[in-house]
Amino acid sequence: MSKTPDLTHTRNIGIAAHVDAGKTTLTERILFYTGASYKIGEVHDGAAHMDYMFEEQSHGITINSAVTRATWQDHLIQVIDTPGHVDFTIEVERAMRILDGCILVLDGVRGVEPQTETVWRQRNKFQLPALFFINKMDRPGADFDHSMQSIRKRLKGEPVPITVPLPEQNAVVHLIDKSTIYFDGEHGEILRQEPCDDATWNKLSEQREALLLSAAEFDESLADMVLADEEPATEAIWAALRTGTLAGKIHPCFGGTALHNQGVQPVLDGVIRLLPSPLDRPAALAHIQDGAEETVQLDAKDSLVALAFKVQLWDGRRHVYVRIYRGQLRPGDKITALQPNGQQVHETVARMFEVDAGKKSRLDLATAGEIVLIAGLRQVTTGDTICNPEHILVLERIDTREPVLSLAVEPQSGEDEEKFLEVLDKVQQEDPTLLLEDDPDTGQRLLRGMGELHLQIVLERLQREFNLQIRSGKPAVALRETITRSTTAECLFQPHYDPKINDQELKARVVLDVEPLERGSGTRIIMEPEIEPEGQRLNQAQLETIEEALETTLSTGPIEAAPLEDLELRVTMIELFGKASTTDALQAAAVRACIKAVQQADPCLLHPIMAAEVVVPEENLGQVLGDLQARLGVILDTTKWKESATISCEVALDKLLGYTTDLRSMTQGRGHFSTIFKRFDRV
Repeated sequence: MSKTPDLTHTRNIGIAAHVDAGKTTLTERILFYTGASYKIGEVHDGAAHMDYMFEEQSHGITINSAVTRATWQDHLIQVIDTPGHVDFTIEVERAMRILDGCILVLDGVRGVEPQTETVWRQRNKFQLPALFFINKMDRPGADFDHSMQSIRKRLKGEPVPITVPLPEQNAVVHLIDKSTIYFDGEHGEILRQEPCDDATWNKLSEQREALLLSAAEFDESLADMVLADEEPATEAIWAALRTGTLAGKIHPCFGGTALHNQGVQPVLDGVIRLLPSPLDRPAALAHIQDGAEETVQLDAKDSLVALAFKVQLWDGRRHVYVRIYRGQLRPGDKITALQPNGQQVHETVARMFEVDAGKKSRLDLATAGEIVLIAGLRQVTTGDTICNPEHILVLERIDTREPVLSLAVEPQSGEDEEKFLEVLDKVQQEDPTLLLEDDPDTGQRLLRGMGELHLQIVLERLQREFNLQIRSGKPAVALRETITRSTTAECLFQPHYDPKINDQELKARVVLDVEPLERGSGTRIIMEPEIEPEGQRLNQAQLETIEEALETTLSTGPIEAAPLEDLELRVTMIELFGKASTTDALQAAAVRACIKAVQQADPCLLHPIMAAEVVVPEENLGQVLGDLQARLGVILDTTKWKESATISCEVALDKLLGYTTDLRSMTQGRGHFSTIFKRFDRV
């Protein structure tokens, strides 16, 4: 059964962070304090409610985005706990695409870290209002002010302190109502709120002033009171902060220690008071098939518009996660989805569920603003728009990233070949960053993914879930190719013609230019040819056919058969020879001219370059710097904080394979590093 939610009392939020910042630990407390879970599951015990997969429990990290529901102050909070490891960043990307707001968790010692920056860019892309929870404030070296400074410096955000932690007192100071909140009871579930003592309040006067000045920017009457040194009402402060948060101008910060049950309930209050309901978010923009645009307002009575943001296997069966933007959905409804190739898919909703991490319960109605799980959709995939068959629209799709690492894989038993392909197809539907393809040179099957851990987890799942034993080779990085200089090439395609053998004479001539582009520019093909003889013309379909042939040619470079990128190819002239210039002849001439031009343009290999941040004890800094330089790393910055040093650098991915073990050896197990993919470049 289900009840239509009150959208003004609904919050769709995500919790995201750098790996090991404590976001799943925070989520577990949220579920406990809201009554959604009767006990707190700890990540280090492998018992976290949201980390329900065996691989998550055994590795102690989040791999899949998990969805759940909780209630706080008569508000429904739909929560998505996302992975922190960069190998699973697609999970964060598709969660951010369908959420209304987010909580970003920081380690109070480290502040903003590399994956925090990635999550922040994903948040910016979808303009999600955000709160910060500065966690682990009980650890040596934790610094609330330093963490806020890192938000300002590295993210260009505008942090505003709301609760300042007092970990030694098991409390936080609430800067809005001037109180100290103590967290009593076995799990910090009993709140004791007292006026803040004068000595502590005087120490926090600068934070209080920063809070009021930030709020005053969004309320003129509040600004007048602050300038007059008058005490504003707490509700006026909350209202101004909400205005600034929804506009993305400020980012409220809450401090605490989730593991020790400090500071979590004020964050829940902040979610209700500061983050948007679905009605507060801008209307989604959709495209009609004729190219026109349509605004999708959140209306349960209008025609259905929803976005499939994730495919997942439950008990071996295919299910699809959906965020509904307009209309209603029931089991038995007929739906249409428009896929990237323009094909329409018509399916029937078999069953619907609301989800609590690894558990699901039946729904008979879902409406605009809800996130639900659907069974029975066999062809709908990640990024597809689900809509009424009589009114077909397309929402913005979800971006995926190209895999950067590969493994040669094969089933241990030849009898499992068919099962191997079937299972890998299912897993690829779940994970758009996973790709199985054939190596044209060796004939091996290559499993491509986002990193060593990503591929390791996939192989573990194949064995555990599908009882499929796999042999795999050593990891190899995915390469790209490019050119280093401009050149012009032409091809007169004229195979030997014998009327007794050939049905028709073929002849065409194509001239084209290629030139290198800046890194990250992609590949551009420009079809603006002069046509000879004068007066002859090619129709649009013929030009598109030639362009498609050139795109296919650029997918295989001359050095390692890797895709070419960061170049512009411009077709400048096409010479026609009457009926002999068939589509096949034009394609052949264009392809051969392209191959010739690329070979003449001094092609080279591009390697995946990772932005790395290496944190080590200060006494190990010199040795680690020397090792990174020996790996041809480019050192960008070195900073020292307390007794540790942080090295920011760029290193080719193939130089970092196995680096975890080497770094632990150099630092006696105290060093750690993280990476994010930056670009493909020459080494």
